[in-house]
Amino acid sequence: MTMRQLGLSIYPDHSDYEADRRYLDLGHRYGFTRIFMSMLEVAGTVDETKAKFQKIVDYGNTLGYQTILDVSPRIFDQLGISYSDLKFFADLHVAGIRLDQGFDGATEAMLSYNPDGLIIELNMSNNVDYLNNIVSYQANTSFLYGCHNFYPQVGTALPYDFFVACSERFRQFNIHSAAFVASQVGTMGPWNVNDGLPTLEADRRLPIEVQAKHLWAGNLIDDVIIGNAYASEAELAALAAIDRYQIQFHLDFVPGVNDIEKTVALTPQHFRRGDINPNVIRSTMSRVTYKAVPNAPHDNTDEFQVGDVLVGNDNFGIYKNELQIVLAPHREPRKNKIGHIAPEELMLLEFIKPWSKFKFIG
Repeated sequence: MTMRQLGLSIYPDHSDYEADRRYLDLGHRYGFTRIFMSMLEVAGTVDETKAKFQKIVDYGNTLGYQTILDVSPRIFDQLGISYSDLKFFADLHVAGIRLDQGFDGATEAMLSYNPDGLIIELNMSNNVDYLNNIVSYQANTSFLYGCHNFYPQVGTALPYDFFVACSERFRQFNIHSAAFVASQVGTMGPWNVNDGLPTLEADRRLPIEVQAKHLWAGNLIDDVIIGNAYASEAELAALAAIDRYQIQFHLDFVPGVNDIEKTVALTPQHFRRGDINPNVIRSTMSRVTYKAVPNAPHDNTDEFQVGDVLVGNDNFGIYKNELQIVLAPHREPRKNKIGHIAPEELMLLEFIKPWSKFKFIG
């Protein structure tokens, strides 16, 4: 697993250079380091196309972005480019090209040795033995990346189990990987249908930071890229703020929460006990750290529901100030409800395995 990056998408065939430039400036301010750039159609001459793309790529390069250009076989035909000579793309100063369609394995393996040192990014959204075939031709895997598709039409993006099956093929070879999240305000993509551009259908209408948490939670994806342009500054800030390496739940506190409970929730590095049970996720070190701090009972009489966050009160003996997340409804007056995980993040509970690390933000 390499360092996880955030990325933006740019569509020079549909956009204005100055608007793209402002977007890249904004992304740079929030720590974005990748650009997905679409070249699925060509308008104008070869020289005009080259000049238009090179201009925005060069600007991104000055800000430290890594640009990978999405290309199709049709573009190679239109521009008269041979697969044995990728100089056209190297001259654009991109870091690599994404092959929207696959070949015979031998071709991709040979491309991974291109003298220009371009990354060859492969389409990850097919659960076939594609990558294994390429690697069997002794591909230069240091120059192979993987990137899932995005899906502009509502109802057509990947289900999560299929996404996992596809992604595991790439993780097996430790290939650098990426997938897409959808801005809820962006209106630009490669086509004239744009219902958001996510990889996962379940993510399409979720807040953008929850989508990213979902993609990273399974430890199968390195980079998260916003598929549609232009995301809002608030969305970029929300993505920049999340922890890329552990699940960070948004916790809505109850009005009666007290200071020790806020401390128990927000201060420690939480981890689930290794000896798990199906009823609650237990984070137990807080009962040791804060065992001397009183915690009077409150919000302890109603039935607790899935996603409620509980802390043991003064009546719970050794378990006082232990933190728990409810997985199955139950009653227990020796526990105080201190808050609830945001409803759209309840799906992340299934990723908290034995010894999984997690945190809360209030």
